[in-house]
Amino acid sequence: MVKLYIGNTDNAWFDFLQSRHITDEVNFWQPSPKDFNVIGEGERFAFRLKSPRNKIGGFGTLTNSSALPIQTAWEAFGPKNGVASLEELVAAIAKYRTNERVTPWSFIVCRVLVDPIFLPEPLWFPVPAWSPSIVSGKSFAGDSEDGVALWSALEASADAVGRARGDGVFEDGPRFGQPTLIRPRLGQGAFRVAVTELYGRQCALTDGKVLPALDAAHIRPYAEGGSHTKSNGILLRKDIHSVFDAGYATIDETYRFVVSEKVRDVFNNGNEYRRLHGTRLRLEMAEAERPDKLALRWHNENRYLG
Repeated sequence: MVKLYIGNTDNAWFDFLQSRHITDEVNFWQPSPKDFNVIGEGERFAFRLKSPRNKIGGFGTLTNSSALPIQTAWEAFGPKNGVASLEELVAAIAKYRTNERVTPWSFIVCRVLVDPIFLPEPLWFPVPAWSPSIVSGKSFAGDSEDGVALWSALEASADAVGRARGDGVFEDGPRFGQPTLIRPRLGQGAFRVAVTELYGRQCALTDGKVLPALDAAHIRPYAEGGSHTKSNGILLRKDIHSVFDAGYATIDETYRFVVSEKVRDVFNNGNEYRRLHGTRLRLEMAEAERPDKLALRWHNENRYLG
């Protein structure tokens, strides 16, 4: 059964993002690194604005949650973390973790929400079945009276916002009735987090597991017709990612890493990459989430230097 979640929401976080008209993705971060598994991918996450507002002010669709260093969260989402700088993000988290020294490499949980809606104040509405003792948030079963009422209120408010903007934001999604899963449309930051988790936080070619050294690489760049989907991504060590993007290496349709002789000819070196030639990607995910062969073919034909 589909669930919905209402999270206690910092008013400053909400106001910052609302003022910037963010509509693609946000990081609703959790200051502690404790796992968040109350709802899953495609379920609604509503913003319960803290006192003195005490109203539902908007919502988004969860793509995933992941424990990441603050630095990585900033690199992935920037101001979509709800603050203007990395220093402000560290300071915001330090307010909740007063018994330790918080640094950019301290871990937090990133709860990645796509297609966020920040409602104007006239559309804020009361929180259902809420207790002042709730610290973080509360989930609702989709088949419960409160769950159906919450779903309907969220969809009605989003519909009003979409009509006012004239952009048909929710024309392709469910409207009213029983709650259902939504297929999230990943943004750049959500893509990075999703690919990181998909590959188990390990480089697809090496045993590297140090997160600051890893990148979520697009097979076909977004700017050249690629998508922010898991099957268009591979988690690679940053230097390998750079070599891949530059065309000195590719991945063939059997998922083997292919290194061009030009890496040696041009740079008179490249042995650390040539040693990986022929290595098969570590693929432990479902078939549908493996690197897309059409995207690999595009890279072979349009980026690889041969």
